[in-house]
Amino acid sequence: MKLSGKIAVVAGATRGAGRGIACALGEEGATVYCTGRSIRGTPASGNYPETIEETAEMVTARGGKGIAVQVDHTVEEQVKVLLERIAAEQGRLDILVNDVWGGDALTEFGKAFWHVSLDKGRLMLERAIYSHIVTSHFAAPLLMKSERGLIVEITDGDSYTYRGNVFYDLVKCSVIRLAYTMSRELRRTQVTVVALTPGFLRSERMLEHFGVTEANWREGAKQSPEFIESETPFFVGRAVAALAADPDVSKKSGRVFSSWGLAPEYGFTDVDGRVPDIGAYFRDNLHLSMKTCDDGFYDYWKGGPVDALYPDWPEIE
Repeated sequence: MKLSGKIAVVAGATRGAGRGIACALGEEGATVYCTGRSIRGTPASGNYPETIEETAEMVTARGGKGIAVQVDHTVEEQVKVLLERIAAEQGRLDILVNDVWGGDALTEFGKAFWHVSLDKGRLMLERAIYSHIVTSHFAAPLLMKSERGLIVEITDGDSYTYRGNVFYDLVKCSVIRLAYTMSRELRRTQVTVVALTPGFLRSERMLEHFGVTEANWREGAKQSPEFIESETPFFVGRAVAALAADPDVSKKSGRVFSSWGLAPEYGFTDVDGRVPDIGAYFRDNLHLSMKTCDDGFYDYWKGGPVDALYPDWPEIE
């Protein structure tokens, strides 16, 4: 197993992409701390049945070691305690996946910014951006103790195109920028930071939305043709596992990648053997000329006054 002996935290492992990522890391032998708010008997998100204990058991069943820890990643003290526990039990951290989101019920697609709920928007920013910063803040010292540390920021989309809602757009673009910012400040360490997007994610809620199950999911394409290129949460999970196992992953630091783009490079498939490619679907069927974040895009982020005046900042202790 490529990640045997590696220690990981998947923040937001209760369901969806987080659960798939935790399980994929388990497939490769990692010890995975599966964190989130929903535990058996006290669900944090309405009546959704998924829990972090269930995810941890799935990780263990796939060959890794799953450890469930209830954490609200917007609460600094809870995150601090989590990382102190990992330091005491493991002595280091190799992989951090920031997948805390919690915005499904908060996103108001179809409403212009002067009509959206500001309370919902503020909560989304706290959960999907601030929580990521808090978790990385406390995890960074432990990641620096790893021979090859990795932070993965889960976003939606590998471009800076409009995403249909003012707060959703801000969150998903900010996470891409956050990966770049953290990589800049960690550039003289062995810690790599990337952003990663799944494609059309066939999550528990999406299956529910289309009224299908994983067994007959293709029926959903009768409602939305693009659903035929959907992927299970394990597909983006295997992308994370591939990045974590790549000895040259540091060459990717500060950039955003997609599950469908990494699959041909690393040779992984979805659980059914498919290699879904939502990017190709949009290009071929909707004739989109969407520009992903490429070398030219990142060049605009380099060479500012801080780089010129303080080229060696920050000092790494």
